[in-house]
Amino acid sequence: MNDPFGLAINDFYRKGKAPDIKVDSNYTKDEHISVSHFFRDENEMPEIEKAALKKCKGKVLDVGAAAGCHSLALQKKGFNITALDKSELSVEIMKKRGIQKVICSDIFEYSGNTFDTVLLLMNGTGIGGTLEGLKKLFRHIKTLLSENGQILIDSSDIKYLFEEDDGSLWIDLASDKYYGEMKYKVKYKNETDEFNWLFIDYDLLNKTALNTGLKCELAASGNHFDYLARISLK
Repeated sequence: MNDPFGLAINDFYRKGKAPDIKVDSNYTKDEHISVSHFFRDENEMPEIEKAALKKCKGKVLDVGAAAGCHSLALQKKGFNITALDKSELSVEIMKKRGIQKVICSDIFEYSGNTFDTVLLLMNGTGIGGTLEGLKKLFRHIKTLLSENGQILIDSSDIKYLFEEDDGSLWIDLASDKYYGEMKYKVKYKNETDEFNWLFIDYDLLNKTALNTGLKCELAASGNHFDYLARISLK
């Protein structure tokens, strides 16, 4: 499996620096992600992520943990935190950074334990890939929640990408896909990967949660169409 994110995280941990990860999508070209973003301290995180950390309770599963910045912050606060990522390189680095419980697995394939909080940050809805994939993700995470468990997940409404100067929205009438369903191609050095990635507006996230037997509430709003949602069992 190509693993540009894992390779970048490994390089940054070992060398203290790394080239940016390059990102193209069906809407954008030549965007860059600084690898240092995965190694932030809590005080460097945006308010949405700080709010999510404050709302964590009990036993926590950090999904798509990458280099483990959120897991480390919670571990320092005394939480029983498990970091999960499907990248073997990322998992290796998290262990070296001192995270006590680390699992190498795709979230869709992970089972066997229940948690009071399942944390999905840095556009956590992206892990679903598509609207149907997000429904599948929610159904699976339901099996990982304790009786009073919660999902803390963030996303953004990217409709601003389609706004015209007059405030109207440009819509591709030839496509029947939701505008937040994106296709990403990422490259780090010679490693590339392609995958679906989902951004979703809050109203549709709420409907998706309800359709999968969950209830949803808006937990925090950011400054650029981003938000944090708290999802729980009905």
